[in-house]
Amino acid sequence: MTLSLEFVKQPELAGAVAVDLGRARAPQYGRYLDEFTPGQVFVHPRGYSFERAAMLDFARTFMQANPLYLNVEYARAHGFPDLPASPQMVFNVVLSLGVQNDSEKAIANLGYYHAQFLRPVYSGDTLRAYTRVMDRQEKGDKPGIAAIRTLGVNQHGQVVLQYERKIMVGPRGDRPPTIPASSAPVAFPWVEGAVLELPVAGAPFPSDLTGPNTYFEDFAPGDIIVHPNGRTVTDEHMALTYQVCNTHPLHFDRVYSQGLSGKMSGEPIVYGGLVFAWLEGLASRDVSENALWELGFTEGYHTQPTVSGDTVACLSRVLATADASGVPGGGLVTFQFIGVKNLSAAGALDTYGAALFVKENDKSKLGQEKISHKIFEIERRLLIKRRR
Repeated sequence: MTLSLEFVKQPELAGAVAVDLGRARAPQYGRYLDEFTPGQVFVHPRGYSFERAAMLDFARTFMQANPLYLNVEYARAHGFPDLPASPQMVFNVVLSLGVQNDSEKAIANLGYYHAQFLRPVYSGDTLRAYTRVMDRQEKGDKPGIAAIRTLGVNQHGQVVLQYERKIMVGPRGDRPPTIPASSAPVAFPWVEGAVLELPVAGAPFPSDLTGPNTYFEDFAPGDIIVHPNGRTVTDEHMALTYQVCNTHPLHFDRVYSQGLSGKMSGEPIVYGGLVFAWLEGLASRDVSENALWELGFTEGYHTQPTVSGDTVACLSRVLATADASGVPGGGLVTFQFIGVKNLSAAGALDTYGAALFVKENDKSKLGQEKISHKIFEIERRLLIKRRR
């Protein structure tokens, strides 16, 4: 079927149509706290089709060193049919797709929990995102907390990523409601007891495209890896925010951000997913360039905001190693991952020592001061190749 519309000369109409200020409207997005109803499912708009050029661009921009996300022949030698998107890109896109519905009015992202990357995403795949409200904690006229679960689902209905997060949101008060909630039932295929299925290598693993010290055997519990490089973030972050479809004006609208009160007021805040991606890329040469897969992460927090001009750096501490059942060529390594700003990783370790690895949320009850240079902490788990 083809639609046909004949173009005719368009007359100018603005001067002939009276201005009626009473008919002005200002669409609102995101939700206030009392608009999060436990059990409710949000269908997030747009979706996102992955293309190889964008996937490579993301991996390079965020300094990824694992050739699995940079070198298609390397990926194929490991059994992947094509270049997979980096899990960081998948996470950034899925979270960003949900912002318009669930967190565009959020005051702060309080944490990421139980993230699992269940299957690879390839060029040509299209992801959609869904969120289910799990809990709402109200605090009168003060901001409260919404606990949510979010899914990234591909065009075949398969879950590629699932995670939980908590967001701080203010109550609606006497303001008008934002996005009306759909009353139609929506499937939410959260996977309990998920099992990762990765391709089987069709050729011997290439061993000359990665460094010699990032195999499973090179990590032992207690090891602290001080990643040498930092990365200065510039105003580039504003364009990158919208490239992954994040619509929160805090990250790219200077008029909006300067109109806020408190510590978030001032320059646009760098979207946390991008901060995580830069930190992870800075660490990749030292911990993940021989990873077969990023399994996921949990208990992650942005402890301080990052703005344009800040320089970020990171450290990793090995928490545990284990055999990977069903993967004879790989093992599991769990890391505590710490991000700092405006101080080198080595400088942070010299300055703060063991306190750097104590959760900021636990500092007050332990009688410790919070660390102003610390911006991020999370526990991540990788499937890493064994040395052959």
